[in-house]
Amino acid sequence: MEQLLKRARECAHAIEKQDEILIVSHVDADGLASAGIICGALDRIEKGYEVKIVKQLDPSVFLDISSAEAVIFTDLGSGSLDLIDDLGPLCVIADHHQPAGRSDTALHLNPHLFGFNGATDLSGSGATYLIARALGENADLADLAVVGAVGDLQHVREGRLRGVNRLILDEAEKHAVVAAEKDLQAFGRQTRPIHKLLEYASNPYIPGITGNSDQILGFLTSLNIELKEGGKWKKWIDLSSIERRTIISALIQRCLAQGMPPEIIQNLVGEVYTLLKEERGTALRDASEYATLLNATARYGFEKIGVAVCMGDREGSYRKANELLLVHRENLARGLNYVKQSGVTTLSNLQYFHAGDNILETIVGIVAGMCKNLDGVNRHLPIVGLANSEEGVKVSARGTQTLVQRRLNLARAMSEAANSVGGVGGGHDIAAGATIPEGTETEFLKHLNQLVGLQLS
Repeated sequence: MEQLLKRARECAHAIEKQDEILIVSHVDADGLASAGIICGALDRIEKGYEVKIVKQLDPSVFLDISSAEAVIFTDLGSGSLDLIDDLGPLCVIADHHQPAGRSDTALHLNPHLFGFNGATDLSGSGATYLIARALGENADLADLAVVGAVGDLQHVREGRLRGVNRLILDEAEKHAVVAAEKDLQAFGRQTRPIHKLLEYASNPYIPGITGNSDQILGFLTSLNIELKEGGKWKKWIDLSSIERRTIISALIQRCLAQGMPPEIIQNLVGEVYTLLKEERGTALRDASEYATLLNATARYGFEKIGVAVCMGDREGSYRKANELLLVHRENLARGLNYVKQSGVTTLSNLQYFHAGDNILETIVGIVAGMCKNLDGVNRHLPIVGLANSEEGVKVSARGTQTLVQRRLNLARAMSEAANSVGGVGGGHDIAAGATIPEGTETEFLKHLNQLVGLQLS
């Protein structure tokens, strides 16, 4: 830990010597939160900067940034160390993806270099926060690091943030910007009516509840839960602690009665994170909902809107982000319905679907992650989603904690399989992505299936 924090201080000292800085960050919730953190920190020390949000680091991106005086890579960079070494400007990397290659010139802050796991112990926004923390009094930015970590699902493995993320959460609580508590781990605590929150609960799948709107109202009524107040549907945050415990207990009993394994049922309850600076009942009040809102801007080409929200714009940018969030939810529902109707193809060690142009390549990974509760999807195998993109074919793979415990490492498998067909890939052990040339899908999937089989054996 001390060596990690020392590297953060070294990065901060190098940044302090620069006048104009280019920030290059990743186009997802963790990346936008990272950009928001470093922009906020640079504003406070009166440094000039420009922000560039990218899907991945490719030659065209490097061509655009080669003339910069200094570059800070946030939530990416670790997979392109050799290319970054060839750049002229000072380069600082705050990333958490598995490093590829080595760099002699970049100031590289990555948990993997210090004995931590970048999939669970520290996110890209967390790494960026550690640098911001060394730049000055920036503890109030810790809430964005929590949002980024949750958006990256770093809390899922243990039902709570761990590792260096825990240090950041402790600071966020100490400065009263985040409150952590144990509660039902269902999306929409701040914004969804109770019955809708339960209908869409999927981690884990609740028998007779998930996707079953007809039974939910009767279920809640049988528990003597008042569903409306003043003619309006009540949300989860409107319930008393006793009412919440009553519902959670009934859900656990239902899962036990259906024979669900205890290790799955325990995922019903976990740590949730409330952002205390934000207005109650809005998407920004809950870390998971905030992250989804950021994803909604990033996936549709409005990533600068997401960064502006992270930097405090609660007017025009926030309104636009909410509009994009509605579109995002509709597209996810359509994508999930497409997979439900077309089904998945199962190989010996993985399963996949190729959506072509039917699912946006920017959300195919999210859809793949949501598919694990569909009928016909094997929860004991990784799932891979493919979709057409301008660069070729976008591939997103999702595993489970159980598979990771059996030595699954999708980052390595996706990288090797993509390289074998002239593509590029990387990520984390539990979730990874790749871009491959069109027409190479069959060869890629065959190789990926073999690699995953070797890991799991």
